[in-house]
Amino acid sequence: MFVTNASVRLALMTDKTYNRRERPAKPALTRDGIVATALAVMRADGMDKVTMRRLAKELDTGPASLYVYVKDTEELHAAMLDELLGEVDLDPGDAPSWRGRLHKVITSYQQVLYDHPSLARVALVTRLSGPNYLAVIEAVLARLAEGGMPRAQAAWAVDMLLLISTASAVEQGTRAEHPDASAADHDLMLRAVRDADPESHPNIVAHAEELTAGPASKRARWMFNVLLNGALDTSLP
Repeated sequence: MFVTNASVRLALMTDKTYNRRERPAKPALTRDGIVATALAVMRADGMDKVTMRRLAKELDTGPASLYVYVKDTEELHAAMLDELLGEVDLDPGDAPSWRGRLHKVITSYQQVLYDHPSLARVALVTRLSGPNYLAVIEAVLARLAEGGMPRAQAAWAVDMLLLISTASAVEQGTRAEHPDASAADHDLMLRAVRDADPESHPNIVAHAEELTAGPASKRARWMFNVLLNGALDTSLP
């Protein structure tokens, strides 16, 4: 008995159909799924490994498919950062003053960025607009309103507060990534200040102790209060 070509084709088609039915279906591709995968790759292997090619491999698809959901890597990074900002503690808690409640929100925001300095750097160069970032702005504005700050000044103050907080988190987080280099740079700075020539740098010599005094946490709180005091007392031009 001979097997015809038609019989072979029918058998192959049936086998392929069976295999497709037995193979588990891939999860539907979504923007949220892409962002979640990007964060997982970042946590496992670092930010430099978050590429469209790597994400496509993780999601079992082609890189071109990802661009349907995210325009480019800049938009992807912004979406990743916004997802992390969902961890910011926006609950004002029971701090006795509006400044204390505001400081709680700001320090929580800084901590999230400090824990992810590679993404925090994105916040310095990208205009964020995601829902979690807007929730942070809403919480800060609410605390400023509690303090009686005029709306116009509060609108500009929130920009300064988040900019300074972001820059501080990037600085401290980047140093934490390279502690040995950071310690060496700090020692070099201290020696430069303490060994400054009094003839060419008389003001540095006069302020040497103050320039290097105080823990970072106290300096940050002082800067926070200076900004608020200035915003409360300085009307917009």
